[in-house]
Amino acid sequence: MKPVPRLGLNNGVLIDQLGFGLYKVPPSDAAGLVTMALEAGYRHFDTAAMYRNEAGVGRGVGSLSGFEGQEQGSGAGTPSLSRQDLFITTKVWNDDHGYDSTLGAFQKSMAGLGLDYVDLYLIHWPCPKRGLYTDTYRALETLYREGKVRAIGVSNFQPAHLEHLLETAEVIPAVNQIELHPWLQQDELRELHTRLGIRTEAWSPLGRGKVLQDPVILDLASNHGRTPAQIILRWHLQMENIAIPKASSYERLRENLDIFDFSLESSEMSKISALDRGQRTGSHPDNVN
Repeated sequence: MKPVPRLGLNNGVLIDQLGFGLYKVPPSDAAGLVTMALEAGYRHFDTAAMYRNEAGVGRGVGSLSGFEGQEQGSGAGTPSLSRQDLFITTKVWNDDHGYDSTLGAFQKSMAGLGLDYVDLYLIHWPCPKRGLYTDTYRALETLYREGKVRAIGVSNFQPAHLEHLLETAEVIPAVNQIELHPWLQQDELRELHTRLGIRTEAWSPLGRGKVLQDPVILDLASNHGRTPAQIILRWHLQMENIAIPKASSYERLRENLDIFDFSLESSEMSKISALDRGQRTGSHPDNVN
């Protein structure tokens, strides 16, 4: 199986284009699933304070990796890894918005993960009615300058949120992680990302499974001898999105990674792009506060 391609962020840090999302993974299952994902070939893991599974993620990666840079054997059938081989993302939750609260929340996340640094730290939601996300982001900038995070960014920010943030931000966000799948493509937002040099990262890249039954996706899957999930993830890659699908079995983990030996034709990409209906599976960011 081919390795996962990496994309450069706007500060030069490289991120695996396909990662493993841990939303709604129970804390008791996180360590085992992360270990399984590492064995399958994943190196990019996405968690958050709100998921309450940071400690499990830390145990999972810690069981197979030497965090001080020395290689450590990881057991039969698993390569030796170091901390530098991994890309770990976590996020500050809505209750901790504000400069001092964010710094405190970060320390709690680090204690749970058991890491000296994280690769990407995000504001989970803008919570626009609270009006604190610029102060929250200022704390992220402090953490970035102190070397405690390798890159900083946001999640679920709409164009108006980004534009307001950039009125005071000194560091352009490296990533905006948003709901993105064939039924919700957010063209305006992605175009803004391109202009600003922000990478687009897709949460719910498969539309929480709903898009898998779309007739166009099923037809393309049949034509390529692939699963619907593989077709959609391949579309994300060719759109230059970062995607973090969730999986709960080794078979599905490997299936999601097995998308680097085929490509979609431009006409097939167009068919998927035509599926956009502005349909969310989650909340609109303006309504989360």
